Order: sequence, then structure tokens, then C-alpha cells
Amino acid sequence: MGDTLSSLLQDIRPSGALFDQTVVSAPWSLRFTEAVPLTLLTMLSGEAWAVPEHGDAVPLRTGDVVLVIGPDPFTVADAPHTAPMAVLGASGSCTAPDGDPIDGELPMCRPAGHPGESTVLLKVAYQVHGRLGQRVLDSLPRVARIPALPGRCPTLDMISAEIGEDAPGRDVILDRLLDLLVVSSLREWFKLPTTDAPAWYRAHSDPVVGRALRAIHEAPARPWTVARLAARAGVSRAAFAQRFTRLVDRPPMAYLAEWRICRAADLLASTDATVAAVARQVGYSSSYALSVAFKRTLGVRPTEYRDGARGGNAA
Repeated sequence: MGDTLSSLLQDIRPSGALFDQTVVSAPWSLRFTEAVPLTLLTMLSGEAWAVPEHGDAVPLRTGDVVLVIGPDPFTVADAPHTAPMAVLGASGSCTAPDGDPIDGELPMCRPAGHPGESTVLLKVAYQVHGRLGQRVLDSLPRVARIPALPGRCPTLDMISAEIGEDAPGRDVILDRLLDLLVVSSLREWFKLPTTDAPAWYRAHSDPVVGRALRAIHEAPARPWTVARLAARAGVSRAAFAQRFTRLVDRPPMAYLAEWRICRAADLLASTDATVAAVARQVGYSSSYALSVAFKRTLGVRPTEYRDGARGGNAA
């Protein structure tokens, strides 16, 4: 799986994401109430503001990427205080602020490619499955802004072009492009000097602890001990344990147990493997051993977690 970020992003790969490219004319303000875990906003041209339900408005300039985390409503507008003119909800619903349905094109919107318009908003919303992927989202603020890098982003150009096509494979290509855009945006956000990057990300760059983290992520089922991880990292047991705990904010075995349980939870939710098979895949000797650790960590048994996840109510 490679580095820590790559390991955590394995389950943040979009599938069937909802893409929307909208050309708008000032004044304009759109409120979004879809209640999805992650929304990506970017201006293909022009400028806007992302306004969370609680907190300060965030500028959105051409080429910037803003990640909105969590299900709370938010607004995108030409100015921070422009009142919402339309509310866009789940399943494509569109209403006026008073709740009356809006039929047809919104007055401030134009079809993509409309001549004479210079403000083009690209919004992408999708579901995030898996406890490992959720760890990435939990490390982000409600609104994370990644300023545009110098030069035009080729990924954005490709997304914009693909949205305008009605060719075979369009949805798959868009999913892959979004995958690339989200991962590259997250990497850039964690690199920003003003970002308080999580401990697991900072520790990845350490030549000792980073090697141990990669070993845990690549093979969680191995019978790791502090001594074995220290040997893999090339330092003494005592030096390794102290360094790992300082950089990751938890001891090596606690981190390993947490990773195993998160991985087990994702396997239970996404596969039909038996609890015993899942236990073996993540390093537990039996389904009973996994069940005890699972209940201690998440408060439910593996079978209960699977039932809840399949019903959309994972613990």
C-alpha cells in the first residue's frame, strides 16, 4: 500500500460521484443541503465564496480547490453575504429558500459553455465509505482550502472536458479523475505551512517511524511486536518505542491494534468474508479474539457492526 496517506486513501475512491458544472451570473448564491460526507468545489473560471453553516466564509478563486467536510449545509455565492437564491438538496431537488419547487433553469445559471460568461463553478459530491477513509476526513477542518498552484491544473481541464462529453466510459473516467484531484489536493493541503497536519502524516516523513508505519499498513496480519517493528526500522527497541509514541501520539502496539480494527471494520462492511476470515486477514488468531478486541474498541461485535453497516448505520 505504500505510504501512510496512500493507505488511508484506499477507501476514498469515488464511485458514481455527482458532478455538476454550472455557469453563473452575479449576483448569485446557491445553498447545498445534500448531506454528503465530502464535497469538492473549484472555480474553473471566476471567483466565489464558500460559506459554511458555522464559521467564516472562505474565498474560492480560479483553480483553488475547497473541500467541504461533513453533512451540514453550506452556500457558494458571489459574495459572502449574498442571500441564497436556490436550495439544492438530495436527489437533484431544487427549491426556492421558502421551500417552493423551482422548475426549469435557475435565473442566475446558464448552461456550461454559454458565451459571454466568465464564472464557472464545478461541484463534486460523493459518499465516503470505510473507517480508514474517515480518518482522513476527521483530520480536516470543516472547510479546507487548497490555493491554486502556478499554472493551469490539467486534471481540472480534463474533468471539465469530460463532463461536456456523452461518450462511453464517461462516468468511470470522471471517477478516476476525481480520485486524482482529491488525492493531490489533500497532499497539497497537508503540505501548507499553515496546516496542522495530523500526527500520522507528519510521522510518515520520519525515516524510522515511517518505515514501521508502512510495514504495518502493508501487512497488518503479521505477528508484529515492538521488537520486530524496531528491527524493521533499524533501531533499538527502546529508541523505537519512544520515537514512535512521540511522533504518532500513541504507542506502536496501540496504533497497530487501531489499524487492525479499522481494517476489519471496512472488510466486514464491504465483503462477505466470514468473521474468522477477516480475523486472519488483520492479524487475529480467531474470530473470538477479533470479537473481543472489536467490542472493546467500537462497542459492538463484528456481526453487529456488519449488520449496521449493511443497513447504513455503521457504528
